[in-house]
Amino acid sequence: MKTILHVSCSPRGQAAESYRLSQAIIGFLLQREPGATVVERVIGNGTIAHVDAAYAISQASAADVSREGSMAQSEELIRELEAADFVVIGTPMHNLTVPSALKAWIDHVVRARRTFTIGPAGKVGTLRDRPVFIAIASGGRFSGERARQPDFLTPYLKAILATIGLHDLTFFSVQGTGAGPDATAETRISTRRALEEHFSSPCAHLQLGIG
Repeated sequence: MKTILHVSCSPRGQAAESYRLSQAIIGFLLQREPGATVVERVIGNGTIAHVDAAYAISQASAADVSREGSMAQSEELIRELEAADFVVIGTPMHNLTVPSALKAWIDHVVRARRTFTIGPAGKVGTLRDRPVFIAIASGGRFSGERARQPDFLTPYLKAILATIGLHDLTFFSVQGTGAGPDATAETRISTRRALEEHFSSPCAHLQLGIG
């Protein structure tokens, strides 16, 4: 049985545009894998604290010197990620990049000696690669001809997730929500079309390990 890990990062919870988009992605995945289990990891409400002193000391040491506090939370989140066959991250763009809740989750799962090693070649991820779908909602536009702001979110996620071995990333976005309901409705339609095109293509079947 396949497992879909859904990491929900918006403080607005289920009312968030990124949550709506991530649910649409999960819907397409469930069409392909109707028996899949969805594991919900809600972090937008501040349930994941930032890493503590014990975690920082362990990371600066030759070996982990603590298994409590943030280290225990880190292990739980990493095991959850390791068990997932698909990962769906629903996130808003805050101040041109990832929100602090998602950054806290990243700091827990990107851990030396656990999800990446450091050697002559630099940092090498140790996790098995799997499809990761990232649903982004943004008040402004950060891509395409109508982009009016820089994007530090997508390049950062590509780089940091690659550090732990996750390279198969696909991004979908609902942009320009700050321009009002008409603009939001327009971008929802175009994003839905992009989802349908992606999941109906033969390449998507191969990427998802289906067929």
